[in-house]
Amino acid sequence: MDDYTVQVKVWGEFACFTRPDLKVERMTYPCMTPSAARGVLDCILWKPEFIWHVHRIVVLKPVKFASVKRNEINSKQGKTPIVIENSRAQRNSIVLRDVAYLIEASVFQAAPSEKNPPKKYVEMFNRRVRKGQCWRRPYLGTREFAAEFSMPAEDDFERRIKEDIPVGSMFLDMWYDEKGVPMPKFFYDVAVRDGILDCSEEYRQILTSTHKRGILPDYQSLTIHELNRAEEATKGGL
Repeated sequence: MDDYTVQVKVWGEFACFTRPDLKVERMTYPCMTPSAARGVLDCILWKPEFIWHVHRIVVLKPVKFASVKRNEINSKQGKTPIVIENSRAQRNSIVLRDVAYLIEASVFQAAPSEKNPPKKYVEMFNRRVRKGQCWRRPYLGTREFAAEFSMPAEDDFERRIKEDIPVGSMFLDMWYDEKGVPMPKFFYDVAVRDGILDCSEEYRQILTSTHKRGILPDYQSLTIHELNRAEEATKGGL
């Protein structure tokens, strides 16, 4: 599973990896979360046959915080736009400014296939990164903070910040029970050590469990899957 890994560099002007324990207040973690890293990878290449196993996140720039005020809504957005002023609110957010990360991950397949080995998806992913292709624009925590991405430079890892950052508890990813009901999972005593957030073992516990994966919205999963199949037909699957 871990013989074929991918690396991608992502960066942006702002990022907000919201701490869920602070409820409505938008306070970011000091670095990217594993679930946010998986989200970036899914934006570049998503397939129903595998799940991204995030190994580590390398912090490439010093941590800088900024305070911004954003317009938000007090209820879930549906098909009809919310235009009633009473449904809107302004909230302060503590976000990260001028961020850059190096994500390292591998392909996990619950049922490995000779026709679709991990190497195939790694090559597809690397080709898409080099061309700047993505199914939807990657973002850094929240969708308004769009991310740029590219293949990492040879010296990016050595240019990481050489410091430790205590985090405490951190959101890992969503866990789905046997009925597909999502539940948040956390890992504890977390710290960025020497500029690296290592989450490989914690993430492995989710991947090797018997939980049922959540179902993506049909308009996303079906559309992306059809685009994947079309690309495979054009490029011969590689």
